[in-house]
Amino acid sequence: MSFKLSPRIEEILKTGEDFVGISKDDALLLMHLDLHSKAVYALMATANRMSRLQFANKGEKHLHIGLNVEPCPKNCRFCSLTRKAGVFHEKYEFSEEAIVNWARQGEALGTDGINLMTTGTYAFQRLLEIGRLLSGAVSVPLVANTRDISHKEGEALLDAGFKGFYHAVRLGEGIDTPFSVQRRIQTIQVLRDVGLLWMNCVEPVGPEHRPEEIVDLMILARRYGAAYSGVMRRINFPGSPMQKHGMISELEMARMISVSRLVMGDIPRAHCTHEPNSVALMAGANLFFPEVGSNPRDGCPDTGKGRGRTMEACVAMLTEMDWDPDRPSNCFAPGLPSCSEPP
Repeated sequence: MSFKLSPRIEEILKTGEDFVGISKDDALLLMHLDLHSKAVYALMATANRMSRLQFANKGEKHLHIGLNVEPCPKNCRFCSLTRKAGVFHEKYEFSEEAIVNWARQGEALGTDGINLMTTGTYAFQRLLEIGRLLSGAVSVPLVANTRDISHKEGEALLDAGFKGFYHAVRLGEGIDTPFSVQRRIQTIQVLRDVGLLWMNCVEPVGPEHRPEEIVDLMILARRYGAAYSGVMRRINFPGSPMQKHGMISELEMARMISVSRLVMGDIPRAHCTHEPNSVALMAGANLFFPEVGSNPRDGCPDTGKGRGRTMEACVAMLTEMDWDPDRPSNCFAPGLPSCSEPP
């Protein structure tokens, strides 16, 4: 049976495949496509072709190391590492020996980057110490994932060996979190100003989030030139206050990943998803995060013994979907493209 896309959808996909980005209205139209329609699979195929061409079929894997566990007083409603969640009751920092061992194991298995995540009250000077320690122990690029920072702190991260900074304006920011959208965007501008690569994801997506607010964050990622972006769904830990909303499926996340890929155009060096899954690798994603240490979606202190995926599992999944995990990383290569100045 022959199949023909509507002229409007065909036009949007063609625009996307030209790597010029698509408008908010076009992205919203794609977000509303029936999840099991042929048009959605055409969208996913377009995003897949774009990523394989732009990223030279590279499958990225960036090791996440959560440095500490604590009942964090910031109390973001989707996070298991908070006081109100009641999952963890004591502060705990993983030892330098454990962190170095994880980093060296990741390097031996070919990780393309190491993301160091902290809770909201983790001492910034301690993060700098860990950065300097790992810079001397491994040759893998380091990415910080911590609280909002100033220009002075951004420069200190660079001096400590960090190449990038993961930071997101979260869905529900200021409602499900105590942080303002404007303060989060100020930190993104700090990263641009000091020369740290901005790593991003549209997250944590749940069924309660409207397509308009999801697409707005996709467009923000393009406007401010994220080195990578993508989509992460919210994972509801046992007892989460967000359990009442449920969770989106991996297939629904794949549709969003594809829309995000068309929005991003020629800006990114990779396109991420979390948690790792095969369907995303057919929808424009090429970047996975193996995980050890703390994890805001887990009730286990070391997610490497909980829900975190191993480096070996991520490499196997990438390989099965015909992505090449052994090619050099695109994320930290010189000459990272940038978009026009944000308003």
